[in-house]
Amino acid sequence: MKIHRDKLDDLFSEVVRRRAVLESNGCQYCGKQTKSYLDLDCSHFIGRRKRSTRWDSDNAVGICRGCHFFLGEHPYEHTEFFKKRLGTERLEKLIIKSNTQFKPDRDKIEVVLREALRILKGGTDK
Repeated sequence: MKIHRDKLDDLFSEVVRRRAVLESNGCQYCGKQTKSYLDLDCSHFIGRRKRSTRWDSDNAVGICRGCHFFLGEHPYEHTEFFKKRLGTERLEKLIIKSNTQFKPDRDKIEVVLREALRILKGGTDK
């Protein structure tokens, strides 16, 4: 079953991909440099179906399309990458959070994401 994407998902994806360009100059897995955040995919460690972690910044990275496919097909490498990125303790907390049901405050999440995007854009609304 396909999971519906909405404006909050689009906003989160842009924040994650822009963050990747700022932090890594491109793909956060292989290091391939990109000219724009538009050249990256937003890749979730825990699938978007889990609403408790769907918009959690620890749960997503900006990676190139090839790495996105690779990690999707290689769960061990995917887990090891996130374990290295977050550390074992943070990854375990993320997994516990993903298994906790709650109704996300979408308005609050949107405010936080819009502010993060404003900062990533250098304080302007470009």
